[in-house]
Amino acid sequence: MDLELAGSVAVVTGGASGIGWACARGFSREGCRVTLWDLSAEAENAAARLTAEFGGPSLGLSVDISDFSAVQEAVRQTEAELGPIGHLVHAAAIGSGRFGYPFTNLTPSDWPRVLEVNVLGMVNAAHAIAPGMTSRKEGTLVFLASVAGQIGSQTDPPYSASKAANINFAQCLAKDLAPHGIRVNVVSPGMVRTPLNERIWQAWNDQQPPAQRRSYDEWADDKVRTVVPLARWQQPEDVADMVVFLSSARSREVTGQTINVDGGQVMHW
Repeated sequence: MDLELAGSVAVVTGGASGIGWACARGFSREGCRVTLWDLSAEAENAAARLTAEFGGPSLGLSVDISDFSAVQEAVRQTEAELGPIGHLVHAAAIGSGRFGYPFTNLTPSDWPRVLEVNVLGMVNAAHAIAPGMTSRKEGTLVFLASVAGQIGSQTDPPYSASKAANINFAQCLAKDLAPHGIRVNVVSPGMVRTPLNERIWQAWNDQQPPAQRRSYDEWADDKVRTVVPLARWQQPEDVADMVVFLSSARSREVTGQTINVDGGQVMHW
C-alpha cells in the first residue's frame, strides 16, 4: 500500500526514544525526511541512526517543547535544512514522577511542569507549525495522548488531566484547520513498555511496604492480564503504525478522531 509520504518532511517531538523513536523510524521507512525534536542530547545521534538505517536525510535538534521561542527556532532550522514541514507527530510528554492515588499524595506544585510540557508543549507546536501548513493548504498533525486521558487514571492525575486536554485541544484544532486542508488526529496508547511507563511503576512500587514490592515485570504482566482484553503489551511500533497511517493519504477523510491502540482496554459503547 502506497502511503504517499515519500519525500515529505515529518517532525517528531520526543523522537529520540520510546514511541516517538518508533514513529520516526516508521516515517523514515516510508521515505520521509525526519526531524527529531527532543530535550535529550541524544536527538542528534538518533537522527544519525535513522540515516544509517534508511538512507534518507534526517535531523536531530535538542528542543524544550515548553519554550515557544525554542520551538519557533526548531521550525526555522528544520525548514532551512529539510524543507517545509508536512507532518507533525507530538509524542513528547512527562509524568509527575510520583504515585498519585489518592490525589492528596501530590501537592499543587507537582502539576505545573507536567502541564507545561504535555499541554503547553502541544500548544507551542501547533502555533509554530500550523501557520505554514495553512499557507500551503496541506499537512497533518497527530498528537499522542493516552487511555489515561479517557478513563481518569488515578496513578498520576496531572498526567491523566494533561492527556485529556490533548484530546480536547486536538478536536479544536481539527475544526479550525479543516477548511485549510489540514487534518488533526489523536492516538491514545494503552499499556506500552516505555521509560515513562517504567517510571509510573517505580512511583507505585516506592509506596508499597517492603514485603509487597514487586519487580517491574511482575507488576506489569499482572496489570496487562487484568486490564487488557488481548492480554498483551502494545509495542511502540503498534502505535507508530497507526500514527503513520493517520498521516498518510490513505486516511484523507479522517480528522478530529481519537484512535486507541490499547488492546481493547478502553471500549466505548
